[in-house]
Amino acid sequence: MQKIPRPTRRHLLAAGAAAALTIGASALLPVATAMAAPGCAVTYTTNSWPGGFTANITVKNLGDAVNGWTLGFSFPDAGQRVGQGWSATYQQSGQAVTAQSLSWNGALATGASTTIGFNGTWTGSNPAPTSFTLNGTACTGSTTPTTPPPTGQTPVAVNGQLRVCGVNLCNQYGRPIQLRGMSTHGLQWFARCYNDASLDALATDWRADLLRISMYVQEGGYETNPAAFTDRVNTLVDEAGERGMYALIDFHTLTPGDPMYNLERAKTFFAAVSARNANRNNVIYEITNEPNGVSWQTIKNYAEQVIPVIRVNDPDAIVVVGTRAWSSLGVSEGGNSTEVVDNPVNAGNIMYAFHFYAASHKDSYRAEVERAAARLPLFVTEFGTVTYTGGGAVDAASSTAWLNLLDRLKISYANWTYSDADEGSAAFRPGTCAGSTYAGTGVLTESGVLMRERIRTPDTFPTG
Repeated sequence: MQKIPRPTRRHLLAAGAAAALTIGASALLPVATAMAAPGCAVTYTTNSWPGGFTANITVKNLGDAVNGWTLGFSFPDAGQRVGQGWSATYQQSGQAVTAQSLSWNGALATGASTTIGFNGTWTGSNPAPTSFTLNGTACTGSTTPTTPPPTGQTPVAVNGQLRVCGVNLCNQYGRPIQLRGMSTHGLQWFARCYNDASLDALATDWRADLLRISMYVQEGGYETNPAAFTDRVNTLVDEAGERGMYALIDFHTLTPGDPMYNLERAKTFFAAVSARNANRNNVIYEITNEPNGVSWQTIKNYAEQVIPVIRVNDPDAIVVVGTRAWSSLGVSEGGNSTEVVDNPVNAGNIMYAFHFYAASHKDSYRAEVERAAARLPLFVTEFGTVTYTGGGAVDAASSTAWLNLLDRLKISYANWTYSDADEGSAAFRPGTCAGSTYAGTGVLTESGVLMRERIRTPDTFPTG
């Protein structure tokens, strides 16, 4: 069955104001909120077990830009101690704790955020700190609970730098894992859907592992203002990283279907983002979204010119290569995965994209994925619960069959879309992104409810 390109929604939306961060709480511990302009907003979330806990702290600068910062707070109980930490240098004297920035996260512009964390121990009780300071400026507020990720550590903190091992995506321990997350819609249309409140909801309420950053190249995208779109992508990489999620940078080509049309743009873009993000361990590069109307050899030639541009700067990151026929492994144009198996891209640490729309692509597509997954490392970088147009009714039965298959094969995925587009594939009801509420099911479409429930099931990332 031919997969026809989805019509995109050409809504021009003004950027929405970012919602203020507050301090969230786990079900186990009380958590305080601290925010005060021109100071800071702090989110402190914990997961506790007998004698130990993990804390993740997001700091947002509400004052003037700083270059180097120190976060201060005091434990309420004398038995609480900071242990191993990350993304800051920690010191404790009595109950007072300071966390000092590192070289790579010390610059915080007005409105910018960063996330740090530590493992700790406790005796007696383990209440959350109730006050914080940023470079001596106090932050105070009231308690507002949220739900942290169930593992007590973020996906990136647990899994670290990813790599391909055999046909699997593996974590820093060499163990196969599956990432589950959401894709943005076009940044030129839905920028206001990606703010502090919505990304907090994705990380803590949805408990997502992954944010796919969908940067259209045409259709009012990158080609109209390369610098601005590159900056926007980099900002979202930062936002995902601050919340412990992986960032999948999608060079979203669709029309024209020949990736060679955008070869020089791709080289320029990936040279810039790979140089800027080379020291991060949460970035994955998707170098062409949905090639169509061209041979696998053309796509392979494109990949073998773009991948070396990334590798110069970032030799360790995963690169995902689109496949023929709208990334269907050729199925939507009468082919199959054999063409890739017999003629793979000449590069290491790569995966191959597969896309599907559950109401349109069913048993024959699932059978090909089952067959291909035994021979190729696959990543479902985009799929929908509806038809290939992005609209229509949710096919819950086919969506569930697909998700069960991906879970069983440990194939990572990003669902289209984390937006309030007026189409069946959107997670949010139309108009949601004009407000400030993103958590819970009240703002979700049928597709959003289904995907939130599947994504937020407990992760089981192996570490041994």
